[in-house]
Amino acid sequence: MTDLDLARPAPTASYRSTLPPSRAGFAQLVHAELTKFRTVRGWSLGLVGAVVFMVLMSLSGGHNGGNCVNGVCSAGPSDPTYAPSGIPVTDGFYFVHQTLDGDGSITVRIAAMTDTLSPAGPHEPAPNPGAAETWGKAGIILKTSLTPGSAYAAVLATSGHGVRMQYDYTHDIAGSSAAATQDDPRWLRLTRSGEVITGYESADGSNWTELGTATLPGLGTSVQAGMFAASPEYSQNTQLLGGLESSAYNSTASARMDHVALQGDWPQGAWTGTAFDYGTGSYAADSGDGTDADTAYVVSGSGDIAPEAGLQDTSQIAESGAFLALIVLTVLATQFVTAEFKHRLLGPTMAASPRRGRLLAAKSLVVGTAAFTVGLVASAIAVPLFDRMWPAGALYKVGALTEARVVLGISLLLAVFAVLAVAVGVIVRRSAVVITTVLVLAVLPYLLAVGSLLPGGAADWLLRVTPAAGFAIAQTIPVYPQVDGIYQPWGGYYPLAPWAGFAVLCAYAALALGAAWLVLRRRDVTA
Repeated sequence: MTDLDLARPAPTASYRSTLPPSRAGFAQLVHAELTKFRTVRGWSLGLVGAVVFMVLMSLSGGHNGGNCVNGVCSAGPSDPTYAPSGIPVTDGFYFVHQTLDGDGSITVRIAAMTDTLSPAGPHEPAPNPGAAETWGKAGIILKTSLTPGSAYAAVLATSGHGVRMQYDYTHDIAGSSAAATQDDPRWLRLTRSGEVITGYESADGSNWTELGTATLPGLGTSVQAGMFAASPEYSQNTQLLGGLESSAYNSTASARMDHVALQGDWPQGAWTGTAFDYGTGSYAADSGDGTDADTAYVVSGSGDIAPEAGLQDTSQIAESGAFLALIVLTVLATQFVTAEFKHRLLGPTMAASPRRGRLLAAKSLVVGTAAFTVGLVASAIAVPLFDRMWPAGALYKVGALTEARVVLGISLLLAVFAVLAVAVGVIVRRSAVVITTVLVLAVLPYLLAVGSLLPGGAADWLLRVTPAAGFAIAQTIPVYPQVDGIYQPWGGYYPLAPWAGFAVLCAYAALALGAAWLVLRRRDVTA
């Protein structure tokens, strides 16, 4: 061995870990992002604040919607009447009736019908020329009892929608479109067979067309049946900045009915005229039209038999609170993303997990889950509290499935908006710009539409094509074609169905996520 060999260091083996090589999976990445979110105290407190704000806003927003005197609250000017199905209804009309025991029928001819308007108050102007209530109605009706809200079936002529068969408030079947006039009278017939009521119409009294059938469960042996007239209050509305200017008019339907024919077990007594519930009216009998000996009845009445439009229900409370929670969550979601860009902390994260699409998905999942949880927790607290604030019957209770859809939908709404903020944050990277962008896209259209700052058509358009369409997920009030109403966003109505509106919001979030993924791939994360 030479001196050179002694001077050369002995070779050493390089170290190799005995652990198998591994890469962080998606679950580990989600856990890391969740840890980041939890360890920033301000963000955790922000979630708690979002829950508190949502609960308080829901309770105060709904509570202010009613009338409260000495601690007793009601949903509107008066507590609503409820149908057997549990929905709030109006049930006021003028009723000329007798008792029908068992099966039978009633037939009448409507020889003429008019509908007149008059100011509802001393300060209301006269109605515009040509104004008319198109849902004034007169015809024949069978009612299970004289209790407001009881089940019924009717065949009727209207002042603007032809002949209809209507039953149990929500059901409306169209017949012929012809109006009942002296030159073209309408014949109507209702027959009862057990619990089944069938409606017919005819143009000549000989050839009959069946309109439809209604089954009234629990129909007793004795029912009240006869002729009726009703016409709802008419409103002329003018769109103004910040709301509507409405003028109200009393409307009275009046019909001449003759050729009255009864079959079955009817009493041989006189008819009884009753102003049913809040309805008003009168009737008079004369000797007919001079060509026969039939008695003719002129029946006049005001009121309506229809679903109550626009009453607040217990599930709607989530929407007002969700609006404020959405703003808070948008700020949190934005900061969760933009803070890493601002402080150049995204580079180490990318070094540990170079697949940028996974990182975007992990951040979206963490933020979306947090926002979803806020919605569920706040709803679980607010809904029971809200129910206890109101006396029984002051607000109607939607079905369990509808309420579950609203609570779940509001939670999903918050989650998707939070994910949208994450995506925009990746693209823009500046907190103020991101928050402004999301609020302009989502909150501003909602405020303009619901705050009645736009005409109805423009408000509908905004809630169809902007992310604010997602708020339709909270809609619970149906649109009834047989009820004239202001079916606009400021009344709780949306132009899209609940899940259709939510799908529009999801489409925006998906597009934003796709754009954010492209930006992450092509842009230096430290820039």
